[in-house]
Amino acid sequence: MTERRGRADHTAGDSGQSELVLGRLQLLVTRRLDGLLQGDYLGLLPGPGTESGESREYRPGDDVRRIDWPVTARTTVPHVRQTVADRELETWLAVDLSASLDFGTARCLKRDLAVAAAAAMAHLTVRGGNRIGGVVGTGERIVRLPARPGRREAQGLLRAIATTPVRPGRASLGELIDALNRPQRRRGLGVVISDFLVPPEQWARPLRKVAVRHDVLAVEIVDPRELELPDIGVLAVIDPETGALHEVQTADARLRQRYAEAATAQRSAIATTLRGVGAAHLRLRTDSDWLLDIVRFVASQRHARTRGTTR
Repeated sequence: MTERRGRADHTAGDSGQSELVLGRLQLLVTRRLDGLLQGDYLGLLPGPGTESGESREYRPGDDVRRIDWPVTARTTVPHVRQTVADRELETWLAVDLSASLDFGTARCLKRDLAVAAAAAMAHLTVRGGNRIGGVVGTGERIVRLPARPGRREAQGLLRAIATTPVRPGRASLGELIDALNRPQRRRGLGVVISDFLVPPEQWARPLRKVAVRHDVLAVEIVDPRELELPDIGVLAVIDPETGALHEVQTADARLRQRYAEAATAQRSAIATTLRGVGAAHLRLRTDSDWLLDIVRFVASQRHARTRGTTR
């Protein structure tokens, strides 16, 4: 159950305003993120690529699937095969725009943050002939947006995501992720943007299937009120996906404690599942500097690559 905050004219209608917002967002992303990809060609994640390179000794944290067995047998010391990043990358965004993301109590709505995350991912990957496409889930509908190269096409993709109308109900996160596997594609990057507010067993298996062939980044969108309740007396809350209304007595300290404990357990389960399927995990909050969080994440991924680890 989540509190719903009012939203004025967010759905499609004022295309001029949408263009203005996207333009400002693109400028903000460009100013803050430019320079991260200077130097050698690198993808958003330090993925293994497809071209074979030299072998080196195994280090804790390396992907065991990259063990170079012939060299390991000759030297009796575990070695892994290093690979060179592909010169062209195909990125697919799976963006969950279920009604639960039309909510926010801090700087922005979760939906706005999801669109901003998509813009950042596009900026970090769409260069040098890279292609980017997406699948968007809202209500019971999944929309596929074909992958195309170029910044103009990426901007069109973001426009389509930003103007997707909110529909009642919950998009199946498992089906949305599974859409990244259809049709079969060459190795690339899959980015899943969602609040992941469904049991992990509903999306863990599809995500694991994607991770077998592609590098995977999971962007978790979180609002602070989903982690703890404030002491503000009786609070009327609405489930945005069902419309169910409940009144909660937030002055009850035990209720607030149970809520916080349940939220902590939920987020821990999400993190554990993402780690188990081999996905990189980036958590963005509506009450923090999301661009700074992305910068820190990319920097940590690059640093991990220099140490020889993959996550």
